[in-house]
Amino acid sequence: MNDGYQSIYDTLKSYFGYDEFRPLQREIIEDTLGGRDTFVLMPTGGGKSLCYQLPALHSKGLVIVVSPLIALMKDQVDSLNEIGITATFLNSSLDPQENEHRKDLVRRGAVKLLYCAPERLLIPEFLSFVSKLPIAYFAIDEAHCISEWGHDFRVEYRQLSILKKRFPKTPIIALTATATTRVADDIVQQLQLKSVKRYKASFNRPNLTYLVRPKQETFDELIGFLKSHKDESGIIYCMSRDSTERLAEKLKAKGFKALAYHAGLDSKLRSKNQELFIRDKVDIICATIAFGMGIDKSNVRFVVHYDISKNLEGYYQETGRAGRDGLPSDCLLFYSRSDKIKIERFIQDISDPKIAQHQRLALAEMCNYAELTSCRKSYVLEYFGEEMTQSNCGACDNCLGITNRSAKVDLTIEAQKFLSTVIRTKEGFGAGYITEILMGEDNDRILHNRHHTLTTFGIGKDHKKKVWHHIGQELEREKYLVRYGEYGVLRLTPKAKTAIESKSPIWLSAIPDRAKKELREQKSRTAIADMPEMNAKLFDVLRGVRSTIAAGRDVPPYVIFHDTVLKQMTALLPETIDDLLKLSGVGKKKANDFGHFFITAIAEFRTGHTEIRTVELKQEEPVAPKFKETAFESISLFAKGKTIEEIAIERRLSKATVAEHLGDGLLTGVINSLDRLVATEKTEKIRKALIETKAIFLKPVMEYLNDASISYDEIKFVRAFDNRNTNIKKY
Repeated sequence: MNDGYQSIYDTLKSYFGYDEFRPLQREIIEDTLGGRDTFVLMPTGGGKSLCYQLPALHSKGLVIVVSPLIALMKDQVDSLNEIGITATFLNSSLDPQENEHRKDLVRRGAVKLLYCAPERLLIPEFLSFVSKLPIAYFAIDEAHCISEWGHDFRVEYRQLSILKKRFPKTPIIALTATATTRVADDIVQQLQLKSVKRYKASFNRPNLTYLVRPKQETFDELIGFLKSHKDESGIIYCMSRDSTERLAEKLKAKGFKALAYHAGLDSKLRSKNQELFIRDKVDIICATIAFGMGIDKSNVRFVVHYDISKNLEGYYQETGRAGRDGLPSDCLLFYSRSDKIKIERFIQDISDPKIAQHQRLALAEMCNYAELTSCRKSYVLEYFGEEMTQSNCGACDNCLGITNRSAKVDLTIEAQKFLSTVIRTKEGFGAGYITEILMGEDNDRILHNRHHTLTTFGIGKDHKKKVWHHIGQELEREKYLVRYGEYGVLRLTPKAKTAIESKSPIWLSAIPDRAKKELREQKSRTAIADMPEMNAKLFDVLRGVRSTIAAGRDVPPYVIFHDTVLKQMTALLPETIDDLLKLSGVGKKKANDFGHFFITAIAEFRTGHTEIRTVELKQEEPVAPKFKETAFESISLFAKGKTIEEIAIERRLSKATVAEHLGDGLLTGVINSLDRLVATEKTEKIRKALIETKAIFLKPVMEYLNDASISYDEIKFVRAFDNRNTNIKKY
């Protein structure tokens, strides 16, 4: 293929079906093609895969992709082959004959991308095989597995440091969806990346709504939630293997199509359950966290955490499996302090004190998130080093006013009853036992302890048990009570003792009856919820067409087209292949291979439903690029007349970093002139070279210019300035 700058846009449209890159994709691709080591931190659904898949078509040689799971390899290879990009994988699922056949294809240069697991890549025999191949670059997917401080550490990934020793001149692109600064630094260090360029996309996923509910009547709450997602795909994460199976059986008894998934299942059954979910034969998968990393399913409309996650990184990545196609999706977490205690018991068994302390801190962050009364998205973004630009995200329960936690009410009488019972049981029991006393339950334990004789026994019968659970949690959250020991024994704080002695009012968050109602009555958030009835019916017809084609080609339905594409068809009612090619996400090969099936189905539907009309799709306004404060400082100093060298000295930065800041300023129009950065006579020479070479990276431009007085930075400045604030790239 042509290596020209404009041609990556041609590739983007003809193969992937998109007119524009998502934020940072173009820059990452440019650096990859320029032979630079890169580190990419981009949330799930942000378009990481395209960052290493597209440049393969502009590279001489093979791209080796290190991927953690067989299922993920197969899905990505299927998707690439469907759009006309030659890709294959080598793993333990292949018999020896097929393995050799694929290796022969690789040797003959018939494959652009080769997927393999880190375990296979590290085998000496396999390393010897790839060392004889012309490798363009290595792509390390799920790179957080490298770091022992990451949430999914794998020893085999740690050993990938051998790549720079065996292939010192071969660039590496490392990609992950979740990494703190510490984890990112560890990845770069372990892979020994040189002069690495780091990219960090926004972690804000506007299409995801985050909800947290207390664990009270949890199964009933879940059923209400699932009814609002009828016939939609979703994942429910559970803490234990047994709970996944029990929950799946209970859901099936309620009429839901659900299956369990965990590492303890027979491998064939586990693969079968996953396949049924991926191919839309089963709506709900109840799983441990062993499920998900290898799932590229785009139409997951909800992710539920039936139990709390161990850390915020894992939680964010798991919720990120919802709405990968950009359509509205929900993320629901059920939370209780008892879950926290269970995880703390596991941490106690960790022999390494540093790792144990790290996990305690991570769990504390997760619990802080669950107990927030402010914006949840803002908390997550700040955790990953990003600042929320607005005060109300409009996409979490707190900002939407569903939880009503910010509304405090006078619950003095209920609080006094609860605290009084804690005192009368000599501060020796947990919240559940205190609730049983208040409810007047004469079970064996209460009778044995003679607590049925307490004056508070049964005085809480006027409320349901969930109310007392709420009161107990709120008293802890407001620091009237504190838990001790592994069994969560409650003790009064000085604040509680003062309140009791002074008989001062106790204000707590309102009892969440309203939250339950809104959760159960929540409107459907399906892909076609905003469509007229006839168009919504057509959407179901097109889903059926997609499933039939997918079954015939032995691939998951989303490999054929995402829901976003079907939604466009449903709204715009295309009549020809050319009409299809105008849709975002439709490339030439897919349109030619099976576009006529969809066009025919739409035409037949319109014949029987003459009242159907095209619907205008809402287009989101593009978000203007935002600079980090450090870039603004450099640009501000430049505006005051300082040179790159002076800014670098004053800010103690490299000249290259300052040049990058100014390049961003040119690209976005913040800096509106080249005069102080590039001499006029040089500017015209550079423009001519860019037009003639159409080069995506800079070396061919430098060779064309053959002028030692012109620097790489000056070429970057001209290109950035000429491409500023436009969707049409000149070169």
